[in-house]
Amino acid sequence: MTITRRSFLSASAAFMSAPVLSAAAAPLPREADIVVIGAGAAGIAAARRVMAANRKVIVVEAASQIGGRCITDSSTFDVPFDRGARWLHNPDTNPMIRLARSAGLDVSPAPSGQKMRIGRRNARAGETEEFLAALVRANRAIDEAARGKLDTSCASVLPKDLGDWAGAAEFLLGAGFAGKDLKELSAIDKARAQDRNAPIACRQGLGTLIARLGEQVPAVLSTPASRIVWSNRDVSVETQSGKIAARAAIVTVSTNVLMSGAIKFAPDIPKRTLDAASKLALGSYDHIVVQLPGNPLGLSRDDILIEQSNSTRTALMYANIGGSSLCSIDVGGSFGRDLSAQGESAMTAFAKEWITKLFGSEAAAAVKKTAATRWNASPYVMGAMSASSPGGQLSRKILTEPIGNLFLAGEATHETLWGTVDGAWDSGERAADAALRKIGAIRDEPADVPTQSTKRRRAPRQ
Repeated sequence: MTITRRSFLSASAAFMSAPVLSAAAAPLPREADIVVIGAGAAGIAAARRVMAANRKVIVVEAASQIGGRCITDSSTFDVPFDRGARWLHNPDTNPMIRLARSAGLDVSPAPSGQKMRIGRRNARAGETEEFLAALVRANRAIDEAARGKLDTSCASVLPKDLGDWAGAAEFLLGAGFAGKDLKELSAIDKARAQDRNAPIACRQGLGTLIARLGEQVPAVLSTPASRIVWSNRDVSVETQSGKIAARAAIVTVSTNVLMSGAIKFAPDIPKRTLDAASKLALGSYDHIVVQLPGNPLGLSRDDILIEQSNSTRTALMYANIGGSSLCSIDVGGSFGRDLSAQGESAMTAFAKEWITKLFGSEAAAAVKKTAATRWNASPYVMGAMSASSPGGQLSRKILTEPIGNLFLAGEATHETLWGTVDGAWDSGERAADAALRKIGAIRDEPADVPTQSTKRRRAPRQ
């Protein structure tokens, strides 16, 4: 039986508003219509879409939990914090906002302002304006370069007069935004990432949200896919627990995992696809979370703090998270990658050094319990977010091309919302639609009949 895209979207909307049901006790089937590799935002979105079309789906996840790069830690401290992604975007068009509220979670605008620190004092109004002006000039230069015929690195087009704020500006635009230094970041990729606004926070955590949305999805955890045999007709996914035969597969692993060879493909993935993935390697971005009882830094709830710096050996602080005593000191880019490679103790030492530089040794001495993420060392992720190298932005579109009955999804496949949970979710729905069409489960209506999905994707440019 086939259904039209319009009736499928109606069913999908009804499914997404249905009560969450547990499928934890369901046995792993040996066959399915579609198998999904990875239970992050893209994988959960894809599976829900397939389920809404009344097709059988199974999600195979290598880690011991649902979430991928959206993991909320509720055990290390007395309040939850996100170890990975922490924001949603575009509340007017983002379906995840409605899904979060339907799941009983609290979403609200993320903090919009930020504080500047110059040594052990706050920046004055004129100094803040100087920094913001430097950011504007840098962004304009990158946008102008992105309109050229040849893609280039963001660093190569930066104005030379950013002054004492050069390091902070480069950190915010590069490592703090994409996990890569500006010399490693495509100007076109950076410019196209402007399609995100009004960041939204989930009080219970984005990891909690993805886990809640995945509760009714049939998933098997701690089961890495080791080999995928594919053709233009069917696929077979091999795991430590046996094989799953399916008519199509949606692969949502990161570009670094795809390139690592952790999953074997027979026949091999086309070189064109692997070359595209190599140009979208993951950047480095980690949180060093410190507990500071009594608010010795004198910062407000959810304050964001940056320092004046002449180098990218710097960080960003997200202070008093949700009104708690937790402060996250975020590091990224080449400096963050090197620091993470030294281990959690080195990361904690840097955090205390950074606090001392800005607030004094007494403030650093007030640090109690600590925790640090090391996403580069996570074997099932191997980094933070995809970021295109100069000349590689078109690789994102290449990753959306079907490979027989294989379909790729994940934030790296989104041309504008790469590096975001929103982009990952949207890509999962897109891949599910393509896979369902491939197996004949849905068919498109005439081109002149718009759907809610096409309306959302064809929103006019501002």
